[in-house]
Amino acid sequence: MLKVGLTGGIGAGKSEVSRLLQGHGAVIVDADKIAREVVEPGTPGLTAVVEEFGEEVLAPDGSLDRPRLGAVVFADTERLAALNAIVHPLVGERSAELERQAAADSASAVIVHDVPLLTENGLAPLYDLVLVVDASPKTQLDRLVRLRGMTEEDAQARMAAQATREERLAVADLVIGNDGPLEELETRVREVWDELCKRAQERSGA
Repeated sequence: MLKVGLTGGIGAGKSEVSRLLQGHGAVIVDADKIAREVVEPGTPGLTAVVEEFGEEVLAPDGSLDRPRLGAVVFADTERLAALNAIVHPLVGERSAELERQAAADSASAVIVHDVPLLTENGLAPLYDLVLVVDASPKTQLDRLVRLRGMTEEDAQARMAAQATREERLAVADLVIGNDGPLEELETRVREVWDELCKRAQERSGA
């Protein structure tokens, strides 16, 4: 199988690329989505979180009250580390399980890990190939303000908190430019998908 790390700056269009790749047949492993799944009601993960932080982090329906937990951990690095020590291993286990399932289905499977902070956390070496969705800062800012309703100040702050465009491109093996219309993005994703399939087949000896 081919293990791909997919990343991109906020507003670059990474989620749309992930959706398009899944439509072509990629197995998507979304770390943020899995992080939510492993602390759903009834899971060992939620039980561990409640044991660590108390029942005050639960909503009335028994689910995790994310804003309340966020207020606790993001003001205290030790508490954040405690939360990460619970959630990160569970996310890793579930991600590995999805990889094993995909590999069992096909020796030339393309596994795409959707990792927003791949560059920031130095995770590029974990993947066979890094795919970066790239857009100009001007495009990112326009999308965040026009499509997500952010103020320009908030949008610029969110962008500044991430890796720079140059830092992301430095770890890229393949780049999908996304400053244009959706039709152009779809064409480029199809080209990249063909390349990923080719590399996966080469790895599997097919």
